Amino acid sequence: MLKQSLLVLIAAGLVSVAAPFAAAQDSPSNNPPSPPPSQDYGGRHHGPPDPARRTAELTRQLKLTSDQQSKVQDALQSEHSAIESLHQDASVSQQDRHAKMMEIHKSTDAQIRALLDANQQKKWDEMQARREQRMQERRSGPPDAGSGQQSPPPQQ
Repeated sequence: MLKQSLLVLIAAGLVSVAAPFAAAQDSPSNNPPSPPPSQDYGGRHHGPPDPARRTAELTRQLKLTSDQQSKVQDALQSEHSAIESLHQDASVSQQDRHAKMMEIHKSTDAQIRALLDANQQKKWDEMQARREQRMQERRSGPPDAGSGQQSPPPQQ
């Protein structure tokens, strides 16, 4: 009787350990859903944003002409392709990948800026400054939330 109970217990344990793995393989979460549309052209997902969606957002914000739209979308599509191939290159270290992505972004930003008139460039520069500020805030985190430790009580 004890052996039978022990076998049942072991079998139940194995099933409870294996069940989440089996469910994870059947789960549709292995195919990540497409990111929801974002108000900001960058969004909060990893990887480069969709060039068509980003072009539409820039068109709205900068009032791009149809000629500018096609050139901006070409630049963004080129950036998207370069970043995708960089992500798939396993031989590149994380640090080098980040540096190359920053170069790609800077190059694309310069290409786009060159397509704009003076008023659009002013707006573009403001947008880039806000983006840079958000990135700095993300890197440093919110004030006073750093270590999660409370300061010691004041000494008397």
